[in-house]
Amino acid sequence: MIDKLVIVESPAKANTIKKFLGGKSKVVASMGHIRDLPKSKMGVNLKTFDPEYINIRGKASLINALKKDAKDAKTVYLATDPDREGEAIAWHLAYILGIDPNSVCRVTFNEITKEAVKNGISNPRTIDLNLTDAQQARRVLDRIVGYKISPVLWKKVKKGLSAGRVQSVAVKLIVDRENEIEKFIPEEYWNINLEVSDKKTKVKFLCKFTGKDGKKVELHKKEEVDEILKDLENAKYKVKDIKKGERKRNPAPPFTTSTLQQDASRKLNFAIKKTMSVAQGLYEGVKLPEKGETGLITYMRTDSTRISNEAREAAKKVITEEFGKEYYENRFYKTKSEAQDAHEAIRPAYVELAPDDIKDSLTSDQYKLYKLIYNRFLASQMASAIYDTVNVLIDGKGYDFRATGQTLRFKGYLSVYKENEEKEEFEKIPELEVGEEVKKEKIEAKQSFTEPPPRYTEASLVKTLEERGIGRPSTYAPTITTILARRYIEKEQKQLVPTDLGKVVNNLLIENFGDVINVEFTAKMEEEFDRVAEGNEAWKKVIKEFYTPFEKIVEKVDKELEHVKLEYEVSDVPCEKCGRMMVIKYGKYGKFLACPGYPECRNAKPLVETIDVPCPKCGATVQVRKTKKRRNYYICENNPSSCDYISWNKPKLGEKFVEDEDAKQEIEKEKKKQTKKSTKKTSSTKTTKKKTTRKTKK
Repeated sequence: MIDKLVIVESPAKANTIKKFLGGKSKVVASMGHIRDLPKSKMGVNLKTFDPEYINIRGKASLINALKKDAKDAKTVYLATDPDREGEAIAWHLAYILGIDPNSVCRVTFNEITKEAVKNGISNPRTIDLNLTDAQQARRVLDRIVGYKISPVLWKKVKKGLSAGRVQSVAVKLIVDRENEIEKFIPEEYWNINLEVSDKKTKVKFLCKFTGKDGKKVELHKKEEVDEILKDLENAKYKVKDIKKGERKRNPAPPFTTSTLQQDASRKLNFAIKKTMSVAQGLYEGVKLPEKGETGLITYMRTDSTRISNEAREAAKKVITEEFGKEYYENRFYKTKSEAQDAHEAIRPAYVELAPDDIKDSLTSDQYKLYKLIYNRFLASQMASAIYDTVNVLIDGKGYDFRATGQTLRFKGYLSVYKENEEKEEFEKIPELEVGEEVKKEKIEAKQSFTEPPPRYTEASLVKTLEERGIGRPSTYAPTITTILARRYIEKEQKQLVPTDLGKVVNNLLIENFGDVINVEFTAKMEEEFDRVAEGNEAWKKVIKEFYTPFEKIVEKVDKELEHVKLEYEVSDVPCEKCGRMMVIKYGKYGKFLACPGYPECRNAKPLVETIDVPCPKCGATVQVRKTKKRRNYYICENNPSSCDYISWNKPKLGEKFVEDEDAKQEIEKEKKKQTKKSTKKTSSTKTTKKKTTRKTKK
């Protein structure tokens, strides 16, 4: 007889929790969802909006095992993840196992530590039906939008396309940004830089032109610049004003899901999906020498910056012992009003477990991400960095030049963590006095042009989605993964670029479903889901208010919209079979060349992408290829015959070549894996053909 049966979502989490529960307790995993909407049909009654859930295919044996364990257990605790999705999984488990959702069967913990797990088991509650309703509302709405709009795309554009409420808005943001870039007209502007030196110390420092007689002046023409330089030919330069001060820089709050994804992308070059996968492993548990399976971080899907008093005290102990009392500051961070404050911020579960102390027990990626989370959390409870600042105004014939500098006086939180843009040392400005003359070393003008807004990266897209209230922490990674998989966008280095297909689909959706595929509507629906979660709105009412006008729009578009012809990019490669110039299309494995005469001519072949920078080693053409995980790498066309150049990073013209052994080994391993798999597939195909031939003979 089982005393306590605890059902969690993953085996790793189950292994970690097992060691905290003694006696006849048993911990098992549901492996995520066990019931869902069917894939083969809508699965929603469009009159009542009741979802038609079915057991997920392939989980029959798991469900039977769970039923058997539940039957043998005195008490069953549903300990799925502490968010809306986890609440819904618990609700489905209760249905499958015949457990009353109003019984105290639900337990949650924000971190997988002995104290948190035992506290959760000691304080069970009923399943929060408001949270499950909020999850159902999102699931049903997304199913209706996807299953109603996607067939229109199949009919009017081509088969295999899909639309989604959040994913389509993400594509729209990327396409809109690309349109901004294409329409951008650069504007000319000039800077005048003056280098001077202190006559006493001979220390040189740089000053920038700001205006004349205390008034700001912007320079847009060479003639204006030439006139100023001519006026300054015999000028003497004097110190007009000096302002000294102090500047404090405060630490950032501990991570939320969004800020973790952004920082991991910027600092570790992690894709959003990879960040969440590595974080999941740290949360569920890592095997440590003396502790066994140990959860290292708190729950990684959160938009709260709150931390517990226990964590605050643990941080204080580590900071004061390692750095000193003056480095500690008890800080509280305000969570955004629209955030769901159910969980703490992402922080280390055990602050005493420093990253370097457990490095040998972690993979390289786990160590990097854990260190990032650990240091950000520790920094969030540390004193501000203090800078001494100096601002010097130099006058030359009435023209103003300004020099600014700052020196780090007290490191504070910078001892453990700093943002990319933070620098510890700035322009060194010597001790000067008002009225003293400085020596001109050189003066030069520099022409520049305004630049278009940058393309989105995964990090900046997540930031924008969060700022505009589109989606929730749990949706960012799957959204980006989906639009990449659909070939609506692709990655160039770290930038997200819309494909021709993405542009066509986006334009069609905006023109015909603009009331649904837009930022404002998507953000408004998130607010509606929040109201459902709070118990202030009935979820079916939310769906009904959306569906009634939406149904009419779909019917109208289906009747009136003509077929949209996809315009493919024409290559400079002629078709060997019919002579037409081949076009670039997207397939399962990326771009390929196809004859535009399809179906009369079915010729197709791989597209070899090249760049306009020669191989840094031999000067030949460099090709762009992709790993199985869709990551670009750069390889010489002569590899491996006469040149072994291969790199993750795109070579730059004139850049000195540096051998990247790690990249070379990693890419070569990836290539070997792909070769082995393709060999297996080929042999498998041959075997199948042999069997078919035998059957035919019989």
